[in-house]
Amino acid sequence: MDNKNVLKTGTTTIGMVCKDGIVLAADRRATMGNIIADKKAQKIHSITDDIAVTIAGTVSDAQLIIKLIQSEIRLKRIRTGKATIVKEAANLTARMVYENIRKMSMIPGISQFIMGGKDMFGFHLYDLFVDGSITECEDYVSSGSGSTTAYGVLETLYKKGITIEEGVKLAVKSLNAALQRDSASGSGYDVVTITKEGFKKVLEREIDTTISA
Repeated sequence: MDNKNVLKTGTTTIGMVCKDGIVLAADRRATMGNIIADKKAQKIHSITDDIAVTIAGTVSDAQLIIKLIQSEIRLKRIRTGKATIVKEAANLTARMVYENIRKMSMIPGISQFIMGGKDMFGFHLYDLFVDGSITECEDYVSSGSGSTTAYGVLETLYKKGITIEEGVKLAVKSLNAALQRDSASGSGYDVVTITKEGFKKVLEREIDTTISA
């Protein structure tokens, strides 16, 4: 069993609603207790060309749920010829999280997702909590151990109707604040947008912590 893919807790992820799309952002540090297991962890994953999620919690569970969601959505597209709306994808994910957290296991199956996307009805952002509950967010949401620090920045600087460009800058400010105060977050970050053109990675940064001799 690969322990690096079993338990990685501690993170900072952010989702934000802008007037012209959705911004998703996450740090890159994955930890096992006090040990940094991975400095290049990918915590933002595309579900379709128009829907993506951030992950926090037990990585093996989150990765499996993502694969199952992707498969279910592809099968639906093949069977019906129709694209999945964001609410359908969110409900499917929440149901899987609900079922997963209630299974008896040697390893706690704790996973939280922030899902953002676009469909025929517009842009949507959902917080899929670790207990399987689902909340649609009209402004922003953050998850993980660094979320309290990120919320301080978001509460202060977020304004209704901000542009994607402004949202990306605010997401970076919020992540930087969390990286400064939360030891379980760090090593860099990724920022993606979902606009009328679809999913796009707009920013990635690796923080070099090498100590020079």
